[in-house]
Amino acid sequence: MKFRIGLVGLPNVGKSTLFNALIKKAKADVANYPFCTIEPNIGRVAIPDRRLEEIAKKEGSREVTPATIEFVDIAGLVKGASKGAGLGNQFLAHIREVPAIAYVLRCFLDEDVIHVEGTVDPIRDAEILDLELVLADLDSIKGRKERVEKLAKSNKSAKSELETLNKAEAFLEDFKPLRLVLDDFTEEEKAYLQKTLYLLSVKPVIYVANVSEKDLAEKSNPLVGALKKKAELEGIPIVEVCAKVEAELVDFPEEEREEFLKALGIEEPGLNKLIREGAKLLDLITFFTVNPKEARSWLIKKGTKAPEAAGEIHSDMERGFIACEVISFEDYHRVKNLQQAKELGLVRLEGRDYVVQDGDIIYFRFNV
Repeated sequence: MKFRIGLVGLPNVGKSTLFNALIKKAKADVANYPFCTIEPNIGRVAIPDRRLEEIAKKEGSREVTPATIEFVDIAGLVKGASKGAGLGNQFLAHIREVPAIAYVLRCFLDEDVIHVEGTVDPIRDAEILDLELVLADLDSIKGRKERVEKLAKSNKSAKSELETLNKAEAFLEDFKPLRLVLDDFTEEEKAYLQKTLYLLSVKPVIYVANVSEKDLAEKSNPLVGALKKKAELEGIPIVEVCAKVEAELVDFPEEEREEFLKALGIEEPGLNKLIREGAKLLDLITFFTVNPKEARSWLIKKGTKAPEAAGEIHSDMERGFIACEVISFEDYHRVKNLQQAKELGLVRLEGRDYVVQDGDIIYFRFNV
């Protein structure tokens, strides 16, 4: 299954620099997992997870293979994109193909890098991005309504669809992204908006505040402070990064990288946080498999049952699923290895109705 996040932003906000840093990170870690650049603007990146490292070390696995997600560098947006301005049509088409969006917002001041709007204001930029998605959704709904209204006079299903369209249109006409009001829709209506109409403003969003190296160290950027307040108010996760520093960091040897981060008062690269938060945004959890040959992490949607999780590894495992042996990472963390965990009775047997939890270490029993 493909898990993708689209990087979106106005011109000169550091979006491509950030994407290139992600790609360089992937290439730098190429020995650890199967990386590929699928297209010039799509890259697959490993999910950093210290739990996987601990499992591999304790079990003596020869290979370590992290789960991955894909980032898509989407064409830059300008005002009027919903009406075709700039690369508007390409911009909107690419957003329809990703389940989540990262708004890359410029929070750094640099006279040598001109902002398309004349001043640096991440809140205004976020509102421009929201507005273009809202306007595009309004066009989609109006086009759909033209086809449904006639049918609604005599067809019950079409009448119900029209009610949902009118409901969504009312919110959009107040220039509200639908993601902010999804609680006002039923699960059936949400599925219709997301999977039938492929509306843009329903997609979950994360803010990526692109700051200068100085701001990263001092942590006192007022633009970021204001953006955090907006993000908190709207329930949007936010990650602070310096794209320029991230692009440089991936070329550093491990020791020099740690020293540089320490000097900035940072525990880990901002890219790691972005990748992990991206996985959360997609409502994903991680489970692990391990043997002497390989320790591996896998991504699945929250709420996935054991047979479907087995199917992420191989369809035969889902088809022939019998049961699975499970231990939570919290329990595993307290023991020497899996063998000791079994001796202490910490590994339990679960059936096909078991809902996999984040951090589970699983051995699947199956028969084909």
